[in-house]
Amino acid sequence: MLVLGIESSCDETGVAVVEATGPGVPVLRAHALHSQVDMHQAYGGVVPELASRDHIRRVLPLAQDVLARSGCALPDIDVVAYTRGPGLAGALLVGAGVACALGAALGKPVLGVHHLEGHLLSPFLSRDPPEFPFVALLVSGGHTQLMQVDGVGRYALLGETIDDAAGEAFDKSAKLLGLGYPGGPALSRLAEQGDPEAFKLPRPLLHSGDLDFSFAGLKTAVLTQAKKLGDGLEARKADLAAATEAAIVDVLVRKSLAALDASGLQRIVVAGGVGANRRLRAQLDAACGRRGVRVHYPELALCTDNGAMIAMAAAMRLQAGVQEAQPLYAFDVKPRWPLQELAAA
Repeated sequence: MLVLGIESSCDETGVAVVEATGPGVPVLRAHALHSQVDMHQAYGGVVPELASRDHIRRVLPLAQDVLARSGCALPDIDVVAYTRGPGLAGALLVGAGVACALGAALGKPVLGVHHLEGHLLSPFLSRDPPEFPFVALLVSGGHTQLMQVDGVGRYALLGETIDDAAGEAFDKSAKLLGLGYPGGPALSRLAEQGDPEAFKLPRPLLHSGDLDFSFAGLKTAVLTQAKKLGDGLEARKADLAAATEAAIVDVLVRKSLAALDASGLQRIVVAGGVGANRRLRAQLDAACGRRGVRVHYPELALCTDNGAMIAMAAAMRLQAGVQEAQPLYAFDVKPRWPLQELAAA
């Protein structure tokens, strides 16, 4: 079974072909990705209308490239998958429209995929894929969640952010420090030059007794510290970036360990863009190593939004029999779609 996956939820256009044969983990045949970062930099953030128009320009050339590199032709595709949500409505509609048009032209079934489920299952694309069950730390854009994952489509929410997510804390703090867009990666790069103990920043909800997150207070603390520094901020910017990153990572690691304790599981998966953060990987690896817990990550190139994770999620849902792809070409998108509402059938 060959699955063509299309991702267009925000500011990256991704297309991929995944092959599923038998009960084993599906294999990535080829993928291509176009990032809109350069286009949105001038505006300091994503402009939804520009994002949608750029998806229109990119998706078909990317699909042609992926098909050529995967060694298959369009009629060879068995299922066309696309991101149904969550995301920007206009951007989602581009991928959904193209996928359903291709499905109708080929007479092949289509499947709408949950964007966060794509991230959740993306470590199965790695050289060291996990096994069910596991705890998942999902840190993608505006989402920070801890899930217990017992199988494909079998997800239980353990904790989530009640205000700003980790990715938002990175981006907003970076903006306060004048680091531009995209802020999170810029702050992490600058943090490598600073002292993470130079400033005492709060670790919100660290001792709350639950598995929820809150990063809005941290952002406020960064703003307060930046104002105190005044003209001296430039000289201390790397230290403040390092302290900010350390605070976010400390909370993510401690809550992840608490989720392992609560679930009794011995395996954790980290997925989403923040999962590429070096400090997070190093500290979580060290903490889990001391406990004998296995940690799994997506490949670095697949931490951001991409078509491979959408094709993989579709293939795994079909393999597990939790969903059927049908030749129905009317579609809708779900800009807001909590993962725990995802139907298993």
